[in-house]
Amino acid sequence: MDLNKSNIRKIRGLIVFTAVVLLAVIYVKDLVMVLRFGVGIITPFLAGAALAFVLNIPLCGIEKALFSKAGGRIAKWKRPLSIILTIVTVILVFTFAVVTVVPQLAKTLVDLGNEIPAFFDRAMKELEVLFAENPQILESIGEWDLETVDWKSILNSTVSFLKNGVGSMVLSTFNVASSIVSGVVNGFIALIFAIYILAQKEKLAGQFKKLFKAYLPEKMNSWVWKVLSLLYGNFSRFITGQCLEAVILGTMFFVAMSLFRFPYALLVGVLIAFTALIPIVGAFIGCFVGAFLILVDDPVKAIWFVVLFLVLQQMEGNLIYPHVVGGSVGLPSIWVLAAVSIGGSMFGVTGMLVFIPLVSTVYSLLREDVNGRLAGERLKANVETVAGDRKKRPKKQETS
Repeated sequence: MDLNKSNIRKIRGLIVFTAVVLLAVIYVKDLVMVLRFGVGIITPFLAGAALAFVLNIPLCGIEKALFSKAGGRIAKWKRPLSIILTIVTVILVFTFAVVTVVPQLAKTLVDLGNEIPAFFDRAMKELEVLFAENPQILESIGEWDLETVDWKSILNSTVSFLKNGVGSMVLSTFNVASSIVSGVVNGFIALIFAIYILAQKEKLAGQFKKLFKAYLPEKMNSWVWKVLSLLYGNFSRFITGQCLEAVILGTMFFVAMSLFRFPYALLVGVLIAFTALIPIVGAFIGCFVGAFLILVDDPVKAIWFVVLFLVLQQMEGNLIYPHVVGGSVGLPSIWVLAAVSIGGSMFGVTGMLVFIPLVSTVYSLLREDVNGRLAGERLKANVETVAGDRKKRPKKQETS
């Protein structure tokens, strides 16, 4: 009777599962819309949680450095003051970058705009010389039969394009404006949510521990917290190592460009330091912008700057990055490169940033499991060897 009830329960579960899958397949469009709506709702909170995780790293450093021995009333204000100092520090760092980069970029664009008319003048003079030395070009142009061109059709197409273009431009402007407003609102919500998480992180951790303990078996609960602890450590060390590596690379470029008297040394150093936060490929973005800036000032130095970049990039990629970032997460350099390549191809820049600590966590768990299994097999082999030796050992003859 119990067996029949168990079979009936399994069949019922299978029927429910099949019905859910069929409904999901039939109403897949509606399901996707619901999922998008749900993701849109929780996106600011996920961003706030990610922001809290990143801000928690300098927050812990500030609390340890300034308030580790605080007592009395100061201890009560330790967390709010640390949060304020963390946010102010981050704002100052980004302000320094913007103040350093933006004015110089604007000046370079203005200089480039002043160079464009001179470039066109030189181009026109070169064309005049070319036509004077090669009159057959003008003869070929004069042979074109312009009367056969359907100017009415071209005019109608142009008018239609302008009408559609104006409408598309208005629609695009509206979409951009709404996206900006939505981004600002979501960013504000994410910041407030991150502050709440940082202010009550110990309480939230205790609540999650109780939740997992109440609904998960003891063995699974301990395994989940082990994985979460490993993820937290890997992500924290990766972010710290990535920031340290970016500072080292930016300093290297600033010092090298100052020694060789390249223009825009501070600007390019700061720019490369920030773009280097993107693993491995980020510095190339800074190289492109830096080469463009130097090209306006001196094309020859721009070429030498690219050579300097390739040399420093090889040093950074082969010596600094694998040891600073790969060593901080306990991941060999070959797997760092694989994680960046796979993550970037799947999810872009976000995938590059996330996949290194994720792969490091999987690598650590797999290494621990493999070592445990091999140790168990060696122990079993040793036991079997000892037992075999005992069987082969001749029994001592009993003495009378």
